[in-house]
Amino acid sequence: MEINSSFNCNEFLNILEPSVIKINQSLEQTLSIQTNSETSEAMRYAVLGGGKRIRGFLVLESCKLFDIKEEYAVQAASAIECMHSYSLIHDDLPSMDNDDFRRGKPTIHKKWNEPTAILAGDALQSLCYQILSHTKTHPDPLVRINLISSLSVASGIFGMVEGQALDIEGKIHFDNDNLNFISNLQKLKTGALIKWSSLVGPVMNNSEIETLTKFSDCLGLAFQIKDDILDLEGNEKEIGKKIQKDSQAGKITFVSVLGLQKAKEKAKELIDEACSSLDIYGDKANKLKLLANFIINRNF
Repeated sequence: MEINSSFNCNEFLNILEPSVIKINQSLEQTLSIQTNSETSEAMRYAVLGGGKRIRGFLVLESCKLFDIKEEYAVQAASAIECMHSYSLIHDDLPSMDNDDFRRGKPTIHKKWNEPTAILAGDALQSLCYQILSHTKTHPDPLVRINLISSLSVASGIFGMVEGQALDIEGKIHFDNDNLNFISNLQKLKTGALIKWSSLVGPVMNNSEIETLTKFSDCLGLAFQIKDDILDLEGNEKEIGKKIQKDSQAGKITFVSVLGLQKAKEKAKELIDEACSSLDIYGDKANKLKLLANFIINRNF
């Protein structure tokens, strides 16, 4: 499937909707049994307050490639959405990106306060592992351990957290290899959770991960390049948060390194590679290819 410049994002959102409903129902059930504290309220606000569920969708479609039971996939999808929400809460904090809005609504530290935001993020990270450790996620304890172990790597100092640290450093990091720097940064910060989501299927099936690793690496970088493009020329109302913050902060981005046009060309090249890598799965991978096209054509 080649990249389609006339791709209809709204049509894809309709395709995405059944997966969103399933994931949200699972999250509603999980979060309904939390305490009545302010922290629990903030957790629900963060997780259930919108979002495209791209990572959860990746989990569901990855599992379909290997005929994994849907109830297992939905559990893993719920877990990654909790982890992703935690990362956004902390990323929005004044000591990090200092964002006042997320998805068009006040961020947690603005609606409540910083301690509540920190605790809600911490609790969601713990809840993610609680979900993965449950027998409802998979009956085989070794599979559950592999899911937990791999997500620990993807979300920690060898993954997302290290990427966030490099992102902070990126405000002042200028050398002769900025493209390699920003590529490595985003493979960690954005790409690590996208990769984990894409690999849940083969992990649950004890299958090889090389093909979906190629897909997820390309998708993750393209996702971030598109985010960098939208930060420069996107619509603040559509995106739901302040734009042009990276350039104002002097951060290195794919756009600042490659230029706007070459960044767009690079993103398209990566999406084409991502789609081609899925040909081995035939029609089973069609929705993943549609997702890849959505990534490159979205305006939010």
